[in-house]
Amino acid sequence: MKIINARVVGYKEKQEIGIDERGIITAIAPSIAEEGKILDVEGDVISLGGIDLQINGGLGLAFPEIRSGDIEKLGEISDYLWREGVDGYLPTLVTCAIENFHRALGVIDEFMKLQEEENKNTARVLGVHLEGPFLNPEKRGAHPQHYLLRPGIEILKDIWGDYGHRVKIITLAPELDIDGEVIKYLHQRGIIVSLGHSTATAAQAKKAFEWGASMVTHAYNAMPPLHHRQPGLLGEAILNDKVYCGLIADGKHVAPQMMKLLLKGSDYDKGVFLVSDALAPIGLGDGLYPWDDREIEVIDGTAKLLNGTLAGTTLPLSQGVENLVKWGVCGLETAVALATESPRAALNMPAMGIDRKANLLRWQWDEKTGKLIWQRLVVSGY
Repeated sequence: MKIINARVVGYKEKQEIGIDERGIITAIAPSIAEEGKILDVEGDVISLGGIDLQINGGLGLAFPEIRSGDIEKLGEISDYLWREGVDGYLPTLVTCAIENFHRALGVIDEFMKLQEEENKNTARVLGVHLEGPFLNPEKRGAHPQHYLLRPGIEILKDIWGDYGHRVKIITLAPELDIDGEVIKYLHQRGIIVSLGHSTATAAQAKKAFEWGASMVTHAYNAMPPLHHRQPGLLGEAILNDKVYCGLIADGKHVAPQMMKLLLKGSDYDKGVFLVSDALAPIGLGDGLYPWDDREIEVIDGTAKLLNGTLAGTTLPLSQGVENLVKWGVCGLETAVALATESPRAALNMPAMGIDRKANLLRWQWDEKTGKLIWQRLVVSGY
């Protein structure tokens, strides 16, 4: 099979894509000799599926509250995310009791083993993102203060028990890890350290990046604002070409002008990736929902505690892509890259290219309606 007239994310000019009978990409070039069926995508953007590195639950299930009986629900969430254009995701465990962390990790580990055994078109769990408990109380946002802890290697071991190999990202406040002991330890284990929920200065952030941190959790939110005399954590991150910043593009967490500023400062898709930061009600619509021992209210896809504190969203990753284009923050190809290629790069996953499974998305912008249109093109296993 050959796809022609494709604007492939990460490639210049229009490309042709060769796909063999196994559903594997064999070539991406301006012109290829592949025979068989030809699909003309008429200049639309082609990408791999989305990767969501920060999602807190789905279909009513909050990931920190996972129990042994929730394996089937995790499968339903994965199927739902697949239908929303997501190929892989990191269930995110926000600050909670240590026993909750440990229990959830155990169940997710079991679910990942089941996914590894099956050959099914579904969103794959790529590991776990621990957003806490090593967060600064002053910037805790919706995280419960009574579960926040000072960073420590022994506490880490208590949290993950036998499942440390499943942890891919840990969000922490670097100013709490004064000598960098935890950051260095995590970096040595190959776990990505993301700075967030923090009051860190630019100097403290720079030191953390030198120790091995390489990511920022939901840029702008739960950290000092950019200031012309005090650039802070985010200012230092933007200037570091080895650091990736997660971005929530619902229009409530970050204003479109500040999104554009972040993208320009980070050379667009080379230092920023989209996250949904979706909470358990994603897939269920607006309304009031339980959230640990509290409640959240979801209005137009944005979730807040009843005191007005932002808690997250219930919008799929593709909505962030549409918002970026609709608000003039960037073009369609860049917006798609922020949801597909940038998170792969941040997680050190292979980019779009030969020998990859051809689970492709086709994206186009409808000028008449001002809406994003996308569809899965080739469904042939993960």
